[in-house]
Amino acid sequence: MSDPFSQAAWDERYRSRSSLWSGKPNPHLVSETEGLRAGSALEAGAGEGADAIWLADRGWRVTAVDLSGVALERAAAHAANRGAGIADRIEWRREDLTSWDPAAESYDLVSVHYLHLPTAMRADVFGRLAAAVAPGGTLLIVGHHPSDLETTMPRPPMPELFYTGDDIAGLLDAGDWDIVTNDAPGRVATDPDGNPVTIHDTVFRAFRRKASKRAGHD
Repeated sequence: MSDPFSQAAWDERYRSRSSLWSGKPNPHLVSETEGLRAGSALEAGAGEGADAIWLADRGWRVTAVDLSGVALERAAAHAANRGAGIADRIEWRREDLTSWDPAAESYDLVSVHYLHLPTAMRADVFGRLAAAVAPGGTLLIVGHHPSDLETTMPRPPMPELFYTGDDIAGLLDAGDWDIVTNDAPGRVATDPDGNPVTIHDTVFRAFRRKASKRAGHD
């Protein structure tokens, strides 16, 4: 059985369809970054590029990382179609997030959407991504909530892939972070039989305190 988390598996998945995702930015990205001042952003698991393009369109300088070269080729093409003003603000990088180590304290925003990995692997990846947030920056992680396993939506029967906001908070040093959002809002989707079903997303946003506050001098 092939490794479902490998580059080959993801390339094959993207090749199976001309477009795997909607092409629209994640609504949680839109709502949670409203009011943030544009700066440098790391989009981890960029896929076909909708979130990275949306951020670039709002003035962010984006490093967009994904395991799949197929996805990144599509993403770069989508950005080019939006014009140089968008494309020039995005650096597309093929990296394996399970081993790639982004530079510490380098990004004003680290955004991670629906990156589902086994527990130990997830803790390592999320820990390194959190470390990449600059003081005064924002960490935003969105994923499927464990309660979705109790619905009729097709989810992998692997409970260890799902997480709550508290699971993410447990990976962070409480002295360094202020939690802004820890929620699991419901949304209506349609299951494979055409029936409406309410599913939930884990939405976690945290602000990394500036050095002076972390040191207790402010």
